[in-house]
Amino acid sequence: MSTPLGSIAPRTLAVAVTDHLVIYGAVLLSARLRLGMGWSDLILAHVFIKAFLVACVCQLCLYYVDLYDLRNTVPRQEAAIRLVQGLGATSFVLAVLYFWVPTLMIGRGVFVIASALVLISLAIWRLLFDWVARLASPRERLLLLGTSQGSVALARELFERRNELGVDIVGFIDPDPLKVGTPVLNPGVIGTIEQIPDIVRTHDVNRVVVGLSDARGMLPMDQLLEMKFDGVQFDHLASIYEEYTGKIAVENLRPSWFIFSTGFKKSIYVHGIKRGIDAAIAAVALLVVSPLLLLIALAVKVSSRGPVFYHQQRVGAHGRVFTIHKYRSMQTDAEAATGAVWATKNDSRVTRIGRFLRRSRLDELPQIWNILKGEMSLVGPRPERPEFVRDLTEQIPFYRERHVLRPGLTGWAQVRYTYGANVEDALEKLQYDLYYIKNISLALDLFIIFATAKAVILRRGGQ
Repeated sequence: MSTPLGSIAPRTLAVAVTDHLVIYGAVLLSARLRLGMGWSDLILAHVFIKAFLVACVCQLCLYYVDLYDLRNTVPRQEAAIRLVQGLGATSFVLAVLYFWVPTLMIGRGVFVIASALVLISLAIWRLLFDWVARLASPRERLLLLGTSQGSVALARELFERRNELGVDIVGFIDPDPLKVGTPVLNPGVIGTIEQIPDIVRTHDVNRVVVGLSDARGMLPMDQLLEMKFDGVQFDHLASIYEEYTGKIAVENLRPSWFIFSTGFKKSIYVHGIKRGIDAAIAAVALLVVSPLLLLIALAVKVSSRGPVFYHQQRVGAHGRVFTIHKYRSMQTDAEAATGAVWATKNDSRVTRIGRFLRRSRLDELPQIWNILKGEMSLVGPRPERPEFVRDLTEQIPFYRERHVLRPGLTGWAQVRYTYGANVEDALEKLQYDLYYIKNISLALDLFIIFATAKAVILRRGGQ
C-alpha cells in the first residue's frame, strides 16, 4: 500500500531519520564541549529539547534546498553547496527565533561549533550513503507481465526514480513467443508466461506485476493461479503504480477497482477537523496578511488598466458552481475574443506584475475568503472552470469523481506536477487528485502544505 505521506520512498525516509540523528547528536556534543556540562546538567537545562528544535529547523532548511530529493543524483560539489546553503538558512531562522524567544538559545557559541560538526558529519554520512546505495542491490525487483501502455508507463516512471525508490525492472513478459527479445524500454521482453517461474528464480524477482488490460482474456488464469500457489507473488499494476508514483492510473481502469479498493473512506472525523482547521487558518490569515493584500491591490491598480480583482466561476464540491476570487494578473478582457482558453507558459495576456504574482502564487490570496465561506479548503483538488469541466468529463474517465471534495487552494497535483495547459496535463493531474481522495488524511495535508510553501519560496510551478 502507498504511504500516508504521498509515497515517500523508504530510502528518503531512512536518509531523513539518519540526518536527524546526526544533527541532533552533533548539537548535543557541541553543547557539552562548549558549556562543559554533564549529560544530567544538559537534561536539567532542557538542552535535549532545544537541540531537537535545532535539528528540526535544520532539516526543514535542508528540505527547502532539495537535499531530500533523491530522484536525481547531483554532483558532489553541488550537494556540498546545497548543504552550506541549508546551514546558512538554519542560522538565519534560528537567529530570528532566538531574538523573539531568547530562552530557546542553548548557549553562546554552541551553534558555531555545532555548524562545523553538522557540516562534517552530514557530508561524511551522505557520501557513505551514496557509496552504499551504489553497491547495494535494488530493494525490489519487478517483472512486468504484458507490454500495454500502462505497463510501459509504470516502467518509465520507476526507471526515472530508480535512485530514490531502489526498484529494478527485470523485464517484460509477453504471451507471444515471437516477441521475446523485443526492446520495450530497458530491458525488453525476456520471456513468455510459461517461463515466469524460471525467470522469478533466476532473476530473484520479488513481484510479478499484471496489468488489467493485459489480463482481460489474454492470459491463462489457471496457469497463473498455479504459479501463485507455487509461491510466485502477483500484484495488480494499478496498485503498484499507486504505491510507487503517488497517483492512480485511470486509463484502462474499471470502476470495479475503485469499488473494491481500500481507501476512499469519507471519515466524518477527518473532514470535520479539516473544515475546522480551514476556517481557523483562513480567519487568522486574513488578519495577518491584510497589509500585504492592500499592497498587492495597489500594485495591480497602478501597473495596468482595469479592476484589481478577477472573479471567475469554478466547479466546487459535488459539481456546485461558485465564484473564485483572484488578483487580476491578465490584461482586461483577455478572453473577450477567444472565450475560455488554457493558460500557457509565457502567456502574452499576463501583465508585468501579474507574472510575478503568478510565479509567487500571491494572486491566489483572495481565495482565503472562499475558504472562510466553506466553498474551498486549504488542500484539495484545484477547482476548474465549468467550460473545461464539461469537456474534460467527456474526454477523461472518472474526471467527475474529483468533485467529491471541496476544491483546494493547493493540492497533491499542484506539488507533484507542473501547471496544466491541455487535456493531457488534466489527465495527469486527475491521477494525483484521485490518489489524494483515496488517501486523504491530516498528515498528507500537512505534507502538501510544506511542499507548497517550498514551491512558493523557490517560485516553482506558477505561470
